[in-house]
Amino acid sequence: MNEFTELQKLERIIKEGVPHLQVRTACEVSAGGRRLPVYVLCLGNPSPEVPGVGFFAGIHGLERIGTQVLLSFLHSLLGRLRWDHQLQRQLASIRLVFMPLVNPGGMWRGTRCNPRGVDLMRNAPVESSHNVPFMYGGQRISARLPWYRGAAAAGMEVESQAVCSVVQEELLNRTFSLALDCHSGFGLRDRIWFPYAYTPEPMRHLPEVDALHHLFDQTYPHHNYLFEPQCRQYLAHGDLWDHLYMGALEREQSVFLPLTLEMGSWLWVKKSPRQLFSRLGIFNPLPVHRLQRVLRSHLLWMDFLVRAAGSYRSWLPTRNERARHWRAAVARWY
Repeated sequence: MNEFTELQKLERIIKEGVPHLQVRTACEVSAGGRRLPVYVLCLGNPSPEVPGVGFFAGIHGLERIGTQVLLSFLHSLLGRLRWDHQLQRQLASIRLVFMPLVNPGGMWRGTRCNPRGVDLMRNAPVESSHNVPFMYGGQRISARLPWYRGAAAAGMEVESQAVCSVVQEELLNRTFSLALDCHSGFGLRDRIWFPYAYTPEPMRHLPEVDALHHLFDQTYPHHNYLFEPQCRQYLAHGDLWDHLYMGALEREQSVFLPLTLEMGSWLWVKKSPRQLFSRLGIFNPLPVHRLQRVLRSHLLWMDFLVRAAGSYRSWLPTRNERARHWRAAVARWY
C-alpha cells in the first residue's frame, strides 16, 4: 500500500488542532481498496455576520503542492494560536474554512482526475458559448482521456458537490467572502486567476477584484504574482468556480470573490529538467530545498487574504468608486 503523506499530515493537524478546529467529513470516496475522507476544517467565528475565507486544494490529484501549501498555512496558524493574542482576536471576527484535499482518491492513485476518471474542474454544469481548446477545455468523449467532464446526465461528482455545499453553507451566506483554490502546472510565473473561465466577458465584481489587486500591490509592491482573469489564458467548460460565482450572483447584497492560485510549475521544470520524466515532477517541486521555498513563499499571500477579508469595509469600493475601478480593470485585463 502506497504511503499517503498528505492525508497523514492532514489527520495529524486535525489531532493537533483540538480544540481550535471544527472538523467534519463532507463525503468519502473509494480508492485503492479503502475509503478516503474529504475533510472540512473550520476556524473562527461561525456567525454569518462576519466575513469568511475559504481555502481549497487537491482538486487535481497530481498537484500535491497545493495541498502541501495549505497544510503548511494551517500548521502555521495553529502554531501561532498557542501564543498570538492578536490572531486569537482576529479569529473572533472572521470565519476560515479549509478543504485541503478535495480529491483524495485522485491523489492516492496519482491521477489528475478522481477515481471515476472525471476532472473535477471540468465537472460543473457550465457551458461555454465560445470555442474552447480541443480536449483541454473539457470533453465528454471518454473517461480514458484527460479533462473528462463526466456524462451530461450524470450530475456532479460527490467531491464537486462537497465543495459546492461547503461554499454555500460557509461562505455564500455572508456579506463578504473570498475563496482561494490552489493549483499548479501552468506557466513560468505564479498567477492569481479570477472568473471567468467559460467566457471572455468581465465578471460583475471586477471593481472589487481590481480594488483587492490594488491593495495587494500597495501593501507588497515587490510581490511576484500575476493577476488576470482565467479567460486570458484559455476558455473551458465546466469550471467549478464559475458555477459557484454565478450562483452567488443571486444574492445581490453580498460579495463573493473566488480566486485561484496557479503556481507556475514550468519554472521548477526549467530549473530541474529531469522532472519532465516524472508525472509528479511536471506539477510539483521535487528537490527538498525548492519545496521548502514554495511552502514559505505563499504564506504571505494567504495571510493577506485573511486580513483583507477581515477589513473588507475599509477597501471595498463604494458605489461612486466602482466605475473608476471598472475602467481601470477593463483597460488592464480586457
